[in-house]
Amino acid sequence: MSYGYIGSMKTKPGRRDDVVGILLSGVDGLREAGCDLYVVSVSDTDDVTIWVSEVWQSKEKHDTSLQLPETKAAIGKAMPMLTGEFTSQEVSVRGGLGL
Repeated sequence: MSYGYIGSMKTKPGRRDDVVGILLSGVDGLREAGCDLYVVSVSDTDDVTIWVSEVWQSKEKHDTSLQLPETKAAIGKAMPMLTGEFTSQEVSVRGGLGL
């Protein structure tokens, strides 16, 4: 069964698009790392929150991806633009369109 992760983060005012750019800059290597779906979303009515939905082949592959040098660099670049308010939910993916 696939591993899913759904999270949100709040950015400092005026920094949302910068963080979205950072999150999307590393998508090329995700498939090789075991990611089947990676979606970054924003709302037209909330200018500080970003939602990220991920589906991985396993939790281990997700955890390993967080140790990649490019992932660590992206996190380091984004952190100063974030407020520290995060939500997260781990899920077992049962299926869906695109998987």
